[in-house]
Amino acid sequence: MPARIIEPNTTPFQKVAIDPVTLDIIENALRNARIEMDATLVRTAMSPGIREQGDAFPLISDPAGKMIVGQFGSFIDGFLKSFDGTIEDGDMIFLSDPYSCAGAISHSNDWLVLLPVFKDGRLIAYTAMFGHQSDIGGSVPGSMPIGASSIFEEGVRIPPVKIWKRGEYNEDLMKLVMHQTRKPDWCQADLNALIASCRVAARRVIEMAERFGDDVYVSATQELLARNHRAMKALIGMAVAEEPVSFEDYICDDGKGYGPYKIRCTMWREGDKVILDFDGTDPQSAASINFYLNENMFKMFFGIYMIMVFDPQILFNDGFYDLIEVRIPEGSLLKPRFPAALSGRTHALGRIFDILGGLLGQKTPEFLNAAGFSSSPHLFYSGWDSREDGSRDWFQLFQIGFGGIPGRPLGDGPDGHSLWPGFTNVPNEFLERYFPLRIERYSTAPDSGGAGLHRGGNGIHMTYRFLADGEIAIHDDRWFVPPWGVNGGHPGARARKVLERADGSTEIVGNKVESVAVKAGDLLHFITWGGGGWGDPLARDPEAVGLEIRQGLVTPEGARAYGVVVDAEGVVDAAATEALRAEISASRGELPLFDYGPGIDALRANCEAETGLPAPIQPVWNNLHDLREAAE
Repeated sequence: MPARIIEPNTTPFQKVAIDPVTLDIIENALRNARIEMDATLVRTAMSPGIREQGDAFPLISDPAGKMIVGQFGSFIDGFLKSFDGTIEDGDMIFLSDPYSCAGAISHSNDWLVLLPVFKDGRLIAYTAMFGHQSDIGGSVPGSMPIGASSIFEEGVRIPPVKIWKRGEYNEDLMKLVMHQTRKPDWCQADLNALIASCRVAARRVIEMAERFGDDVYVSATQELLARNHRAMKALIGMAVAEEPVSFEDYICDDGKGYGPYKIRCTMWREGDKVILDFDGTDPQSAASINFYLNENMFKMFFGIYMIMVFDPQILFNDGFYDLIEVRIPEGSLLKPRFPAALSGRTHALGRIFDILGGLLGQKTPEFLNAAGFSSSPHLFYSGWDSREDGSRDWFQLFQIGFGGIPGRPLGDGPDGHSLWPGFTNVPNEFLERYFPLRIERYSTAPDSGGAGLHRGGNGIHMTYRFLADGEIAIHDDRWFVPPWGVNGGHPGARARKVLERADGSTEIVGNKVESVAVKAGDLLHFITWGGGGWGDPLARDPEAVGLEIRQGLVTPEGARAYGVVVDAEGVVDAAATEALRAEISASRGELPLFDYGPGIDALRANCEAETGLPAPIQPVWNNLHDLREAAE
């Protein structure tokens, strides 16, 4: 039963003509309100993941729930169709269960607040924000158990409930929720920050409507949606062919020893509409790497990618959704059946952007990006820290790391940057002040970016010295299947994690591990993957390679991938470079559009020698078609 909107004033909004100046003012005021939501969050949240890194996503929508400004696209339309309750002035909705909102939030760590905005008895907008909570209970600190086989192991699941009802706060509900988490102080502060951010945006919407008039404001939002529709229609016609193209990539493993897991998508255009079909994607995993991909969220991913590659000036919103049809097989890795575990969905989420690049670039290679969005590396560190008076404090770190961004048509990929443009790193000074650890190295990993005319971004080499006994967990990917290069560019380097014990022993640890005991004095080398390269490495300016040697981004040995002979000081030997490039050019064949590196069989055969880790075992399922029939 769909939600029932209670509006004392039933007068419909009137559509009016909007002049370009007014539209521009309202558009930029909405952009500013969205930025103010982020600023409010940063000033009031407590957890490092939200306060320092910005792991939260706002939106402002029209009265029908279509996102006007935001980041992940709107879930509100789907929510309204499934929420069996009323929406009234003074209400605020709170939820975290992905299965209760068709994957609009994709794991239970994301707490979402939804505020309907009423003015003079009419619903005029929604504001919403969700943010990643550092702990929501469950079987492990951080609430993202790698070994989970169901969502019940991943912490508290909150269905859509009213945290505020007709202006009254549900304090008992909050006591119940906060009782489930290991960090109630962080979670309460972060939730209050989400609420405050939504209220700030609601005030700005009311101010705009009061300044310009309700009909003008709502009509302006509809024109922004229509403008986006026109722009995306043109981009789709330019970049998407009627002939189907397919692309596939892999999540390396599931943390239980099985992998890789394939994600496959086929894309084609029918008239003005683009079809994106994930048939051929592997079935859901028994571990937590499943990603419950909401169709509208993927439409927004597609739109963001199109806009950022082809026309970054476009304000992306939900106006183009009817131009895209998304097909995701039930029971697959991207639409798992309840109660499949979802907490480790980050790897698949990142891989979706690599796949979009591979699809869209086949028709227009000049716009093609290499791989490197790939994942969002996580480190968890928890335990008891002793005070001088003999008491102990529980500490718990959740930190998002960065990898190498892919080489691009317009230049090199950024070194050690986030998949999400708005994310920032946790300052080392913050880590050392609030947690029992010391950062002994924080630098890019030389040569990890794939060679190319435009180099892939280097990964990060971060070394932690633990100062208290505890446990760590690591969530990362791209350690088995490397990030591919394009247009002749080389693949990026793979991720590695090395633990140096205080007793002098050294061990290579996996990229998906949990409950690893560490002692005071142990060192963890947390090394992330590099982005793939773009274009022929032999076309790169040798002096640029020499400069990067002086900057510590490339080594003299790594320079040979560009056909450059150079000394440790970055001085290029021009004659030797010309000879080496001629030799490489003569011995290689035609440059591939995609350079995946060795195939899966070769990667598996050489895995232990190259990575120090055993190769993942290929999962075996029944035919997915048979699984669908059995479910029906």
